[in-house]
Amino acid sequence: MNHDTTIDPREIEFYSGLADTWWDRDGPFWPLHKLNELRTAYILDKLCRHFGRDAKTDKPLDGLRVLDVGCGGGILSESMARHGAEVTGIDVVEKNIRIASLHAAQQCLEIDYRTATASLLADAGETFDVVLNMEVVEHVADVDAFMRDCCRLVGDSGVMFVATINRNLLSWLFAIVGAEYVLGWLPRGTHRWSWFRTPTEIAERLAEGGLTVADTAGVYANPFNRRLAMTKRTNVNYMIFALHSQPLEQSIECRARRG
Repeated sequence: MNHDTTIDPREIEFYSGLADTWWDRDGPFWPLHKLNELRTAYILDKLCRHFGRDAKTDKPLDGLRVLDVGCGGGILSESMARHGAEVTGIDVVEKNIRIASLHAAQQCLEIDYRTATASLLADAGETFDVVLNMEVVEHVADVDAFMRDCCRLVGDSGVMFVATINRNLLSWLFAIVGAEYVLGWLPRGTHRWSWFRTPTEIAERLAEGGLTVADTAGVYANPFNRRLAMTKRTNVNYMIFALHSQPLEQSIECRARRG
């Protein structure tokens, strides 16, 4: 039996029922396909700047080890692989991993997909140049443990991206009432408002793991034409780019002394 406290059985059941629709661009995951275009561009820009890569080359992420946590059907994993990254995608929903693996094979992409949790990889001592923690935070039962595990997976010179939904009145109106009940952009029950996290809360958990926020950006959704755009406002959807503020060992020592 899996005793990982970050896993919620209701989330596994919910996404298992939707697994077959990951690659249907007109299906329930169409917002993720549109969002993927924005976040891929954002990620590429930050990674090329951080690692000194030329964004104009065919494979600007060549050689970088990327972990996609909660990879789902592999939408973001495939985008990273197409840009040359060595991608590992993990998910707790086994059906998602089967679908992601099949689709990657059809696209002739080599991606290491595993049914696993962040804690499992962290406990095994694995680290990556890039950890993608995208649209997962709002679905985990124990966000503190989950963020600690994700931080442990970031290599000494590595970075992490976190994408999630803010917690305020606007996010309740737009992400739940609007997106799920009025517009029908997402299946009802996709999100629970109480599980949303503010940028400050995520930044604090990153800091506890030795990471500091280098950039924050928001995503704006136009309800009339379904278009998404980057914005400086983080009222609803937002992304965080974080990197090591100090060696992880030093950060752990500091926390131990404070404790």
